[in-house]
Amino acid sequence: MTTKTNVRLLVVDDEAGVRTAMRQLLEARGYRVDVAEDGVAALEHIADVPPDAVITDLDMPRMNGMSLLGELRERDRELPVIVATSAVELDSAVAAMRAGAADYVTKPVDFDALVLAIERAIEHRQLKVENENLRRHLREKNGEGVQGLLGSSPAMQEVYRIARQVAVSRATVLITGESGTGKGELARTIHALSPRADKPFVTVHCASLAETLLESELFGHERGSFTGAEKRRIGRFEQANQGTIFLDEIGEIPPSVQVKLLTVLQDRRFERVGGNDSVPIDVRIVAATNRDLAGDVAAGRFREDLYYRLNVVHVVMPPLRQRLGDVLTLAEHFLQRFVLENHKQIAGFTDRAKTKIRNHRWPGNVRELENAIERAVVLCEGEWIDDTHLPRSSSHPPAFEGIAIPGTTLGEIEKYAILKTLESVDGSTVRAAEVLDISTRTIQYRLHEYGMAKPRNRGDQEPVSTK
Repeated sequence: MTTKTNVRLLVVDDEAGVRTAMRQLLEARGYRVDVAEDGVAALEHIADVPPDAVITDLDMPRMNGMSLLGELRERDRELPVIVATSAVELDSAVAAMRAGAADYVTKPVDFDALVLAIERAIEHRQLKVENENLRRHLREKNGEGVQGLLGSSPAMQEVYRIARQVAVSRATVLITGESGTGKGELARTIHALSPRADKPFVTVHCASLAETLLESELFGHERGSFTGAEKRRIGRFEQANQGTIFLDEIGEIPPSVQVKLLTVLQDRRFERVGGNDSVPIDVRIVAATNRDLAGDVAAGRFREDLYYRLNVVHVVMPPLRQRLGDVLTLAEHFLQRFVLENHKQIAGFTDRAKTKIRNHRWPGNVRELENAIERAVVLCEGEWIDDTHLPRSSSHPPAFEGIAIPGTTLGEIEKYAILKTLESVDGSTVRAAEVLDISTRTIQYRLHEYGMAKPRNRGDQEPVSTK
């Protein structure tokens, strides 16, 4: 377990006296303590010095505790946040717990109760990390995943292969794929497998910031460089020095920032906004987009030279509909996580729930599945998650045109399933075998029986046998 001297806390409160008292009392207990006067100051501090836990007041100017909690959950959903509220405003504490707070204390703060809440939150986080490390080790041993990624489908095995190969280099990586496929998780995996694993991993959501703010966020700014720039600010590239920076939604950055980013990729140095000094940088760049960047280059929306600088190693994250054999594995993983977060006692999914999960096409990919399982855990009041706990949209049972049950033989049903599945995967026997959970040779043999054996599809790994 981590000792108190290794635990860094951030106390956020708009009252200077409270901050001072909390700091003195917690440092006397052996903690390292930083303070901030509100949510805005807290986020600026966390960008430079990440804490192990945050204790925050709810009622503060500029950014209140609830808004701060939301921002922290976006950046690191595992960071424990303890909220302090008055006894007459317990509804706010309940709302904070529902929003992801680890615990709450009432004002005036009982210091022993606060220390107990901190210890519980830190221990809970450590146990989650240890459990996840154990599960990851078992998954990797069984060939079901690598680092933060899950799945044993052929499509994911190819992703794992590329991730392992590229991780040991410093090559720039471009990850493409539909929204919700896990591009951010792949970026974290590449960092975790790299020699930079013990260095910072910094994420920038390029589409969420205006052009002027994005440049300052990436490269920092000097004091007085624009209205409101009261002091020098270190940008995300400097924060990621010797580590990895993940530029999510890279296709959304404006032309002026594209030029500066190209300079960083070419020269490994940049200038802060409003500054003249050239800042050298050693950082691994991983970028991601759900856009067709090649099409944007052809249309003049994205610089061709920047595209080729980013596209040194290209990895495509497959949509969930192409790895349906992984759906239940992912669902079980999310179930375990949300059961812990919501302090529930849930044993698993009923057969009806599993069927509903398997039948859905998941157009929102892994993110949609994750949200569906979180909803089910919250709504479930018993020991098992049933199909009624899942969103209605999660059920799209296949249409059996011309198939009557009873009245149709198993052989006819099997033929219908194989042919319809092949049709949905563009004739790939490998992908059809994955969806149906049977061997490729079984499908090839059945096609021969149906008199439909054909040459190998480009997506197949072995030819269809006609013997």
